[in-house]
Amino acid sequence: MDPINILIAINIVATFAANIGAAKKGVKDKLAVFRDKPKTYLQTLPLVISTVNLLILILAVFQIGTLDYEQKFFSLRIISLIVYLIFSWIQIWSFKTLGEYYSQEIAVRKEHKIISAGPYKIIRHPQYLSQIFVDLAGALATLSYILFPLALIQIPFLILRAKEEEKLFKKYLSEEFESYKKQSGFMIPFIG
Repeated sequence: MDPINILIAINIVATFAANIGAAKKGVKDKLAVFRDKPKTYLQTLPLVISTVNLLILILAVFQIGTLDYEQKFFSLRIISLIVYLIFSWIQIWSFKTLGEYYSQEIAVRKEHKIISAGPYKIIRHPQYLSQIFVDLAGALATLSYILFPLALIQIPFLILRAKEEEKLFKKYLSEEFESYKKQSGFMIPFIG
């Protein structure tokens, strides 16, 4: 098997193991008491696309749906691997930083507060930015011609989902959120 693909496979297993607590919490969230949880396609569609992207990345590790690994793509694949690894762990860091406020749902809990530590000091949606880079970089590192267009299609849905979350924060945590918004970028530091 290709060494780049082996590193991606190892990282998939490692990040999955690191994220088990968040996955368990997502199940518990079904029983949580929320102040507001809008009914929107943005609750499920981005999550479904992300799951499909992960499955396609796993197939790409086995060189299913990929271009031939020619030497001329080696530098692109190495750079993409590094970006993939960095952002997959930033995503885990983001989930862990949210702690009890992590949810797979767009929702505001009864006792919610704005988290502005860790990666959230710099940008408001590091988890979505990380998802974008993980999928794009994973596609380029494996040369997956199936994953790359799906990763691009996912971007506007993640941006819309982030904006939907911000609407809830503005509605229920307006002063705290407005102060936080002035100190952080939307998905890019210092912008938005």
